[in-house]
Amino acid sequence: MAAVDGRELAVSTFNRVWELLELPERSEETNEMIHAAHVSCYVWSQIGIPANVARGEWQCARVYATLGRAEPALWHAGRCLELNEAGGEGFEDWDLPSAQQGMAHAHLAAGERDEAQRWAGLARAELARVEDPEDRELIESQIGELAL
Repeated sequence: MAAVDGRELAVSTFNRVWELLELPERSEETNEMIHAAHVSCYVWSQIGIPANVARGEWQCARVYATLGRAEPALWHAGRCLELNEAGGEGFEDWDLPSAQQGMAHAHLAAGERDEAQRWAGLARAELARVEDPEDRELIESQIGELAL
């Protein structure tokens, strides 16, 4: 896979997942959303830097949490967190609180409200280190979606 073609595929499928996540309801789009998230994550794992891979894992976790599929949501959220903690090229100040709120969503999908609250608290605490107000607001809004 050529890096340029791969990057275009990874970005377009990542963006398509966001469009599908924002739909008020899905039918066949559910399958497309799952597959697109995995395609994007896989392509980033082949051509991207560590931050790209972590963000792909985050998106897979978010898709599964949205669908109420706890086991894959927890797996992908855990992988995202591991990659963030390992560090590497491309990570920004918002990546860790984003990973933490991903863990909160995954635990809520698993019915683990206390654990979801714990991860949401960690994410909120880490948000103080995020310089860009738009990045902070986006992650805070994602934490707010938990309705804890």
